[in-house]
Amino acid sequence: MRLRGSIRSVRATRRERTCALPGDWLITHPIQSLTYAITIACPPHEVWPWLAQMGSGRRAGWYSYDRIDNAGRHSADCILCRLQDVAVGATFPPLPWIDNGLTVVQFEREASLVLAWRPHRNSPPTITWTFVLEPRRWSQTRLIVRARATYAAPSQAVPFWMASPFVHFGHFLMQRKQLLGIADRAERVASPGGRPVQRDAA
Repeated sequence: MRLRGSIRSVRATRRERTCALPGDWLITHPIQSLTYAITIACPPHEVWPWLAQMGSGRRAGWYSYDRIDNAGRHSADCILCRLQDVAVGATFPPLPWIDNGLTVVQFEREASLVLAWRPHRNSPPTITWTFVLEPRRWSQTRLIVRARATYAAPSQAVPFWMASPFVHFGHFLMQRKQLLGIADRAERVASPGGRPVQRDAA
């Protein structure tokens, strides 16, 4: 069963909003914590590749509003083999002209991915962004996403759409678009006859 994007909810349940998720320990007392979730009609191992290749610039994009977070370059519609090896410390550029910032601090393949924004290399993170894949019945996945933020010095710039304090509405729009983008891509690729040939991209 396909769950089409335009009518799909990204509202997290009460349990999802209040349960502990990987990465919460990095910011124990956030000034803001926002959690959204979506049900995807394919198993976690078919959703994971889309998370593994996220990021701007030479990566696959964020599957959100590309004019805002990917300099107008369309987010990838296929799985890119060269971007599937996730490692702690790997950088997921938040914007095409920013090479640092969001780094992988924790992951469990096909289960969870935690990204963190550190104003400086050795400083504590001011933002965490966690993606959790929960298997559901009938080969479905519940993708839960949580963003947490704490205070940062005014001079320590962060991506405006993830800034602290969060702008609820703006964050909701970007996050909803991303969740729908991931779901639509994963379902389309996983459907019979829908899998594109995996390729590398420049």
